[in-house]
Amino acid sequence: MMLHDGATVRTIPVLSQEDFRAGDWVEVRSKEEILRTLDERGELESMPFMPEMFAFCGQRLRVYKRAHKTCDTVNDYKGRKLKDAVHLEGTRCDGRSHGGCEAGCLLFWKTAWLKPVSPDVAKPIESAPYDSPPRCTEGVVLAATRRPESSETTPAYRCQATQVPAATAPLGPWETRQYFEDYRSGNVGVGQILSGFIYMAYRHWLINLGIGIGPPLRWLYDRFQAVVGGVPYPRRHGTLPLGSKTPVSALDLQPGEWVRVKDRDSILATCDEGDFNRGMKFDAELVPYCGGRYRVLKRVTKILNEKTGVMQHMKTPCIILDSVVCQARYSECRLFCPRAVYSYWREIWLERDESPQSSAAGRR
Repeated sequence: MMLHDGATVRTIPVLSQEDFRAGDWVEVRSKEEILRTLDERGELESMPFMPEMFAFCGQRLRVYKRAHKTCDTVNDYKGRKLKDAVHLEGTRCDGRSHGGCEAGCLLFWKTAWLKPVSPDVAKPIESAPYDSPPRCTEGVVLAATRRPESSETTPAYRCQATQVPAATAPLGPWETRQYFEDYRSGNVGVGQILSGFIYMAYRHWLINLGIGIGPPLRWLYDRFQAVVGGVPYPRRHGTLPLGSKTPVSALDLQPGEWVRVKDRDSILATCDEGDFNRGMKFDAELVPYCGGRYRVLKRVTKILNEKTGVMQHMKTPCIILDSVVCQARYSECRLFCPRAVYSYWREIWLERDESPQSSAAGRR
């Protein structure tokens, strides 16, 4: 990457995303190095570097997945392709500079902000110290969190999630190269890729043919999955009429508590025919977690509207469970998306459970 500081030209050596695989170790560059890669808007190739990310500078972290693609949560939830970016383990936005947003999004890291540490990745030659100040400052990065139309009474924010459409390009599900990169990057194994393709073929070429064989095929799918211990057919609909008032349960779950997710059919009994409960959708990507036991990570009461940047306050709080994220196993327009967005749960879809330590002590 060539940076021009007056008459002086300095180089920050940069590796492309193809040089990183899931599991590789990297070091986040220093604040000063990262600021030199940013433009006057605090962005690199339209991807913002956010104030919440400064806390990770200098740390050694492992690549979670290569972010060669992602999903557009601003417009249509379809796939988008992204250049030279990865996700790192344990790096999620805490919302501190964005009104306390509680979504906990996994951060995007451009490869220019990282140094390779893994021995199998060739280290680039480091550049000489810089003599001139960078174009961007920490103050610019902080100021860039607000949109121009923002006001003190109704703040509107900018973040990596709101800027995904600007930092990416369209990616159709038929572009097969993405699936080869899913495998080469270590993001997804062969078994998961084959399972995803088989499910999509079964759904589109058989179940949705429109000749009346969908119900028996869904029943057959469920019976087979029950035998092999797999996930039941994920795209069934709620049982309550559209427009009806869906039930609610107040467990007042707190971080650290253990819960068991109810089975798919019990959850669908609380949703309308559009799969909504109190405005929250029970998505197909939640089905793999049904019946599992998980720890409550936090209660969510406010998140940014990624289209407007305005904070939305939830009338009914939802629950985030530790390590329970969207795996993009059943979403054809964003299959195998590595973004790992946290799944949101209504308390009526959960029930309290003993912690693993308590249940083990009871058995002893």
